[in-house]
Amino acid sequence: MAESEQEGKLTPAEFVKKAILSLRKEPYKGIHSVYSGFNNAFRDYFSEDPVKWTNQLSADGVIETRPARGGVMLYLPGEAPARSTPKDVLKKMGL
Repeated sequence: MAESEQEGKLTPAEFVKKAILSLRKEPYKGIHSVYSGFNNAFRDYFSEDPVKWTNQLSADGVIETRPARGGVMLYLPGEAPARSTPKDVLKKMGL
């Protein structure tokens, strides 16, 4: 039996995935870490820093993040918008 099942609590990874699926509003695939209430809910549930955990989960490939005004957007893997490459930006600039 997993440790989280014994405690009756989700792991941070499970919590973040569940939050993304539950809090996102169509047609959007992600949630804003602050405006969705995610950060405060994470702090209440775990008594830990959500930024530390979302950064770690992003580095581990469990979720994807994108900078956003006032925080970050959280996405499930493969659902985040594509990032522009320097080559794309130069092409748009006509250079």
